[in-house]
Amino acid sequence: MNLRVPQLRFEASDELASLCKAGGDPLRLNVLRALANDSFGVLELAQIFATGQSGISHHLKVLAQARLVATRREGNAIFYRRALAQTELFCGKLHAALLDEVDALELPAEVQQRIAVVHSQRAAASHDFFARIADSFQAQQDLIASLPQYRDSLLALLDSLNFASSATALEVGPGDGGFLPELARRFAQVTALDNSPAMLELARQRCEREGLANVQLELLDALGQSAASADCVVLNMVLHHFAAPAEAIKQLAQRVKPDGSLLITELCSHNQSWARDACGDLWLGFEQDDLARWASAAGLMPEESVYLGLRNGFQIQVRHFRKPTAAPAGRPHLQIEQELPR
Repeated sequence: MNLRVPQLRFEASDELASLCKAGGDPLRLNVLRALANDSFGVLELAQIFATGQSGISHHLKVLAQARLVATRREGNAIFYRRALAQTELFCGKLHAALLDEVDALELPAEVQQRIAVVHSQRAAASHDFFARIADSFQAQQDLIASLPQYRDSLLALLDSLNFASSATALEVGPGDGGFLPELARRFAQVTALDNSPAMLELARQRCEREGLANVQLELLDALGQSAASADCVVLNMVLHHFAAPAEAIKQLAQRVKPDGSLLITELCSHNQSWARDACGDLWLGFEQDDLARWASAAGLMPEESVYLGLRNGFQIQVRHFRKPTAAPAGRPHLQIEQELPR
């Protein structure tokens, strides 16, 4: 007599085994370390770890099955980032503990060098784009989100912060200088940094037309060269042009004076890949949690946030992060959703 033995199912232990398997390979652990504050595509990770595309794809599949990485499609490319541990779920505490240990690892020097090469390739692509289309950039940017669509919300948030009359501001990547008049009216001294001579010339022309005597323009890479600190650091639709956004926030946080503010206006995550070619975007927006996590890691406290839904399918996030004078105590932040016409 043939007896049919029922197949036993161990969903919980299968999940635990999947997590343990994912953490049982040195390459996968180093991939998790590389993804700590960045996201990379498959080809970039293959370049970074000097591994064939099929090999790195296999390791990423194992990490994804263990819910250690999350994926995001940008056009035809898939980017990977670390998934946040949810400690209230089964295996969540082990997930968090694994990432804590991974963060204590030091990536091999050659891996760090190849990451730097990937970042430099991204930065070069962005720099070349602005050198080519400076004169028509604003028209291209307006296809997505123009300054008038978020100016009032940003100014309302800025005015609510009640900066002293002697306060200073720093705008990184001012574009054609459209927001500089607003900053010049609110701060004693404004500095604008850009690494594109063509874009900085457009900002200079605007300052000259409007007689902005308290605005200083500097041709500098805000991340690569020393720059003055300020009470308020502003990035309007700029972060998606940085090769390594988390590192950019970390370094820009150092420009913020104690009890000062970092204001970031950015696109929320989207899948309209034509923005890469039209506007030179390196990133198709950002997840809201990612910006908060990167800012917290840089020693900043998330404060008020405003979210604006546009009728062309994009959503804008206006984020305020404060640099505390002491250790962050944790404070809930306000979120306002608003839909604007085109």
